[in-house]
Amino acid sequence: MLWLKAFHIFFVVSWFAGLFYLPRIFVNLALVPEDSTAERERLLTMARKLFRFMTPIGLAAVVLGLILWFAFGFAGGWLHAKTVLVLGLLAYHAYCGRLLADFAVGRNRRSHVWYRVFNELPVFFLLAIVILVTVKPF
Repeated sequence: MLWLKAFHIFFVVSWFAGLFYLPRIFVNLALVPEDSTAERERLLTMARKLFRFMTPIGLAAVVLGLILWFAFGFAGGWLHAKTVLVLGLLAYHAYCGRLLADFAVGRNRRSHVWYRVFNELPVFFLLAIVILVTVKPF
């Protein structure tokens, strides 16, 4: 069981690395001048590759979390709260895919400032999840 926990933590950390960095690429994409197609294509390639890399990592984190959940049982309200936060992260991840698709076809409607704020959201998810898992406040 400790191996499952170790791999779950590894995949969670790796997924968060992608969740932190992909929106940062969006910040840079939002700042690219209209006439700078080479820079835009380079950033889009980076974003696509990162999204394709982080998606299976996120799925592995969720699958291992579900295995641990079924192995140990659904004990405590903290796990309900964590589950809601993980669902929020999955929605955030999917929305990043939507934003990437919009950038790819030139339909970005947001400013670089919006992406800077959007980029900070996973930090709050991570903090809340770590507190819930470690402290188990309820």
